[in-house]
Amino acid sequence: MKFTAFAFLLTATTAAAFAPASKTFAKSSALFKTTAPVFDEVCETTGVTFTRFMAEVAMLNPEISELTTLFGAIDTSCKAIANIVKRSQLPSSETLGLQGEVNIQGEDQKKLDVITNDLLKRALRFTGKIGVLASEEEDEPVDLAAENKLSGTWANKELLVEETDKYVIVFDPLDGSSNVDAGIPTGTIIGIYEHDENCIVEGEDVADDANCLANTLQPGTKLVAAAYCLYSSSTFLVVTLGNGVYMFTLDEQIGEFVLSHPNVKIPEDGKIISFNEANIDKWDQPMKDVVYGWRKGTGRSGDRFSSRYVGSMVGDVHRTLLYGGVFGYPGDSTNPTGKLRLLYEGAPMSFIMEQAGGLSTTGTQRVMEITPDVVHQRVPIVMGSKNCVEEIIDAYAAAAK
Repeated sequence: MKFTAFAFLLTATTAAAFAPASKTFAKSSALFKTTAPVFDEVCETTGVTFTRFMAEVAMLNPEISELTTLFGAIDTSCKAIANIVKRSQLPSSETLGLQGEVNIQGEDQKKLDVITNDLLKRALRFTGKIGVLASEEEDEPVDLAAENKLSGTWANKELLVEETDKYVIVFDPLDGSSNVDAGIPTGTIIGIYEHDENCIVEGEDVADDANCLANTLQPGTKLVAAAYCLYSSSTFLVVTLGNGVYMFTLDEQIGEFVLSHPNVKIPEDGKIISFNEANIDKWDQPMKDVVYGWRKGTGRSGDRFSSRYVGSMVGDVHRTLLYGGVFGYPGDSTNPTGKLRLLYEGAPMSFIMEQAGGLSTTGTQRVMEITPDVVHQRVPIVMGSKNCVEEIIDAYAAAAK
């Protein structure tokens, strides 16, 4: 089955038909609170489609049934983006190269950055479930309701806040886009938070801009769900709803994601380092000492580690989940806060990693517990197998004594 760039416009809302009648969320202070969902044997059955999986989750957990609609849009968007990326090398596609604009972080935007960002915004807009959206490619949260904001120009952005909307979505539309011209794996990272009911709109005015913006500035511990799509030898959709990690692979013959790895668990030990080791001379001393030990086989495990680094967070984390080891982009003397963004890269991927039994840290602090001060805040990150990451944490703790 083939998907064009905007095929999702016809199907992004079809998943809503699979959701049972929704219940009111239980509330705790201003933010809704949910518990980990209940799964049954259907959710553990290899080969079940993602649509069927989410329908089962919604039936068992009516309080999160509206996530079915959101993930229906995410599912279809990932298929569309996979098709765009796969065809990007064709001369007729005209999707490679720079857009000619610079994002808020001072990075040159690729054409595919802009295309995939617009695609996700359109798909999510039609779910009717979004209160606030933040993206790597946007200066600030965006108004998805105003159709003239989706024309491909990004001027005059406003916050989208509607009283009936339940979720805040943050995403990196095309992680690793700097590698796409070389055909290296890329991905999409998505985090879903609950939306503060106190952030409402009266007419066209936001009642409290600061309060509404704070909807995006939540720590990873507040995440309801997280997902990533990997565009590589196969297209993968990896999801956590707070009760384990489930990996789906796109079957292009039927046009559906099917469950290939239920309840993924990362090995507690590993022998693969996934860092940009060209920066090792600029790292903190505890980080240097541990990595040098792994290279030489003098670390805690006694194993000699090998290096595998793609430079695409989704690709490197995906391999780390399956094979074990450590992925990271530590802070250094040039970039003390690292280069990965906390809100829409670090927190969602840390949620997935922890749900798979791994750990994620800055070296001194759990990434999931950091509350961002700004949307595009950067943070040092090391994540992966439990025993490997604990070795880094212990090294920093010993250096602090």
